[in-house]
Amino acid sequence: MVAHRTMHWARHWTTVSISILAVGISMAACSREQTASTAVDAAAPATSQIPTASPAAAMNVGAALPDFTGLVERYGPAVVNVAVIEKAQTTSRNVPPGMSPNDPFYEFFRRFGGGQMPRNEPPARGEGSGFIVSSDGYILTNAHVVKGASEVTVKTTDRREYNAKVIGIDERTDVAVIKIDAKNLPVVRLGDPSKLKPGEWVVAIGSPFGFENSVTAGVVSATARSMPGEANFAPFIQTDVPVNPGNSGGPLFNLKGEVVGINSQIYSRTGGYMGLSFAIPIDVANNVKQQLVSNGKVVRSRIGVTVQEVDAGLANSFGLDRPRGALIGMVESGGAGDKAGLKPGDVILKVDDTVIETSSQLPGIIANTKPGTAVNLQIWRNHATKQLVARPQEIPEEGTRVAARGDQDGDATSKLGLSVRPLAPQEQREADTDGSIVVEDVDGPAAVAGVQPGDIILGVNGTRVKSVKDLRTAADKSGKVVALLIERENAQIFVPIKIG
Repeated sequence: MVAHRTMHWARHWTTVSISILAVGISMAACSREQTASTAVDAAAPATSQIPTASPAAAMNVGAALPDFTGLVERYGPAVVNVAVIEKAQTTSRNVPPGMSPNDPFYEFFRRFGGGQMPRNEPPARGEGSGFIVSSDGYILTNAHVVKGASEVTVKTTDRREYNAKVIGIDERTDVAVIKIDAKNLPVVRLGDPSKLKPGEWVVAIGSPFGFENSVTAGVVSATARSMPGEANFAPFIQTDVPVNPGNSGGPLFNLKGEVVGINSQIYSRTGGYMGLSFAIPIDVANNVKQQLVSNGKVVRSRIGVTVQEVDAGLANSFGLDRPRGALIGMVESGGAGDKAGLKPGDVILKVDDTVIETSSQLPGIIANTKPGTAVNLQIWRNHATKQLVARPQEIPEEGTRVAARGDQDGDATSKLGLSVRPLAPQEQREADTDGSIVVEDVDGPAAVAGVQPGDIILGVNGTRVKSVKDLRTAADKSGKVVALLIERENAQIFVPIKIG
């Protein structure tokens, strides 16, 4: 029987049961006992039956057991606890209480039931970690820690608490930037993740299960890991550092005291740590931070191809000397790859000077290329290498929240409760629509009014809108009711949203 494996976010919710904490304490106690036993054995007299190690071997053993106290004392104060309160969700309930989704009248009541009955769901509370990267209060953490939060509170090691503002979120890399109003704060130093090697010691500081400024250590297990089913915009650092819910957003240090990653995920069968932890490389996170602070969004590129791994069988069939590269399965018509001359069956071996060993490398390399920049592609086609030039295109924004959080400007759009994004040209053609904006998520007044994810917004109060900016501008000029013209299932309807 194959056990089920699940990827878990290392965010801690305050509903964690005592039994889970007890298990964690038991595991920690076991670890301490094993360490104590090793120390006793090492101190055994020379007359014991334990083989005596050579001086060189003894030096290596000593080097493998570093003292982390200096690192923690120096940089621990720059690590913070991040507490969040999620927005209370307002939902509309047309369906009579207790009606089963299998009831033949369930869909009728859901769509056409009279008298919408709004209800407020209780807000959820959670905790994570973060670290200060500038003395004036900029903090890096995980996107999943602060996403959907109505309040974010940062607590420092000296027990001071600050209300934090969410500067920006990038879900593709799970990086977020928040800011507190303070000066002369302790900060971390950033390192170079590309220099990490498997077997190297690393240290995590965070708030597992709410235990603030907990220190754990381990080694780098691997670098440039991709997660199953995910585009590898962040080539993860895999470690065996104990990371648990609440460690999310905390720093991963090398022995120089430099931050090399942000602890983000664990791979587990139980929901708790099982020896597989993953961190976002700090160079990726810092690039995201700079773009969010400067532009409010992250710009990435694509060439419009799908790729897969080249295994031994495929390498043999294509005449490659060994499994390597990224095999193209599909080329999007009119995309950058199509214009460059890429074809299904091509194997991308190199992007500029970067050798592509696995297909998971390609999305991150292309994504971090400025849109429109020429990149040289070395491909394998018909048992020979060939050079092509592609100009990657910008990836459309995944979602622009028109409903701002309470700590941002309180204009009319901040009360709509819509998360929208521009429709890509291919999506417009497939949907056969003149609309340019699609709804990704709803809450608050928009949810009560009946707006749904997937709705295409055509106009506001009788005025056509062609962009997210148009939507914001039109909503700002509205009164207490915003009439959205939406397209849903090839039909157009007006939906009034009360924001007053």
